[in-house]
Amino acid sequence: MFELSQLRCFVAVAEELHFGRAAERLCMTQSPLSRQILLLEHHVGTQLLDRSNRMVRLTAAGAAFLPEAIRMLRSADDAAIMARRVAMGEHGTLSIGFTSAFGYALLPEIVRRLRLRCPGIALSLKEMISISQMDALSAGELDMGLIIPMKIFGEIESVPLVHEPFLLAIPVHEAEQWPAKPTLACLHQRPFIMYSPYESKPLYQLLCNRFEEAGVEPEIVEHISQVHTMMGLVNAGIGAALVPESCSTAQFKGVEFRKVDMEPLAMMCAYRRDNNNPALHIFKSEILPGFSL
Repeated sequence: MFELSQLRCFVAVAEELHFGRAAERLCMTQSPLSRQILLLEHHVGTQLLDRSNRMVRLTAAGAAFLPEAIRMLRSADDAAIMARRVAMGEHGTLSIGFTSAFGYALLPEIVRRLRLRCPGIALSLKEMISISQMDALSAGELDMGLIIPMKIFGEIESVPLVHEPFLLAIPVHEAEQWPAKPTLACLHQRPFIMYSPYESKPLYQLLCNRFEEAGVEPEIVEHISQVHTMMGLVNAGIGAALVPESCSTAQFKGVEFRKVDMEPLAMMCAYRRDNNNPALHIFKSEILPGFSL
């Protein structure tokens, strides 16, 4: 099979129609240039150039071969450029999983910063519960997961992005029945909309632990996995709920948010330690350090 170097030699001679000028253009002497052309013709199986002491011209086969040779060289150059851009994090794909809690403020800010730093990167965004993200990370189906604190395993590592205060979501029409600066104690034996112990197990377990530590027993009326559904139930007066602060940016109708005196929630970024995606490396080294909203 012929080589790219042979194609470059042929294109130079075909465009110059002069071995001397072609050799000068390629920074080589005429003898090795002639050998490269002969080798190319051997691999192609036909003569591509007519040579004489006075002139060089393309054969019919050479004229047909020339545009294809130019196309192959351009494709090879484009492939090399693409490879360099991917290696530098200027091109490629970054697959990001996220829970619904990240979708209100954190994910948009992460996307904004990635697009500013790496405008050529294609982002694949997938809303998934945290447990499913862990499985996808382990299988190599995600480059990065945005999760809340949970048990991690294997080659996966997680680091905090931000720490978000919890907000108490209450119906506007019941706002006077709640303290201006609520604590967990004010939820004792009051209707409460809890996270699902299945789809939202990490948040469910976290709040269960906080309630137990505070000696608080809310009256759990529903188990829900999605924040927007929770807020619809809060608006309907079904009960109160606890959500990360960024969720309040959605301005849910009929819902008032009040900061709760309790330990904030760590919003985490998880990825495989052995993931060599250059775009992920840029995120970890340039965007993740000191990240804040």
